[in-house]
Amino acid sequence: MAAIPALLLMGPTAAGKSALALGLAARLDGEIVSVDSAQIYRGLDVGTAKPDAATRARIPHHLVDILEPTETYSAARFAREAQGAIADIRRRGRVPIVAGGTMLYFRALSEGLSRLPEADPRVRAEIDARAARDGWPALHAELARIDPTTAARLQPTDAQRIQRALEVWRVAGVPLSALQGRRADCAAALGASLRIALVPSDRKRLHEAIARRFDAMLAAGLVDELGALRRRHALTPELPSMRCVGYRQAWQYLDGQIDAQTLRARGIAATRQLAKRQFTWLRASGVAAVDPYAQDSTDRVLAAAARALTGG
Repeated sequence: MAAIPALLLMGPTAAGKSALALGLAARLDGEIVSVDSAQIYRGLDVGTAKPDAATRARIPHHLVDILEPTETYSAARFAREAQGAIADIRRRGRVPIVAGGTMLYFRALSEGLSRLPEADPRVRAEIDARAARDGWPALHAELARIDPTTAARLQPTDAQRIQRALEVWRVAGVPLSALQGRRADCAAALGASLRIALVPSDRKRLHEAIARRFDAMLAAGLVDELGALRRRHALTPELPSMRCVGYRQAWQYLDGQIDAQTLRARGIAATRQLAKRQFTWLRASGVAAVDPYAQDSTDRVLAAAARALTGG
């Protein structure tokens, strides 16, 4: 059973990955391993386009709803847990369909990660407290003195990555840029796999799909969902769960920083920026691309999957 190839389906947001993954799972007797850094959180449903309970009852999904929104996760942990889920699916004689848009997670699973220190909650809390007092641009300036290579590729407001770079310096005493590139001795034992990227040929059409999806999330109660989460949990805007696209903008709206029109505009713009970063990663990855807007796209993916599964 270990020889059953895993089908890795990646692509930008709103490109149709979820629908295709469900179709593949139904046709190939598969189960889905989610590669989504937002769907891991319980309660973040509307803003992550999380599959509903009926869908998940019909097609098993793994690595969905595994954390509270106050918790943190890492690409290294994802690689370990995804590897375990894939092995379990293979043992049942089913096809692992590994689908999503978090490209760092795909990289961790298929290539391994640099040797970096584990997260330190105490150090992170201290960094967050300083950011609340002085602002992230000030911490970015500090990072530029410690690790100019890393700072040069980060925006002064990129809180999550600035925090991680400063944390690595505090914990390891070595700049993040000096540690990156030192891969683990071997990548995660993914085994046989077929990697396919959904790459839309028409950016305008993708942007229209992004706008429609964000409007649907607003209509489905994204703001109310976040309000309920804030009442149930001790959340802060610096938490990874609250930095997710849509939730970050909804937080600003609930705090009275922006109005409804700005919420919509910023949410759509942030989603388009996310898609742009995903495109950039896919171009550099060399993964076989399929245009989801082509009439034969599903047939092409099914044919490639069938060849992989039969060794053809």
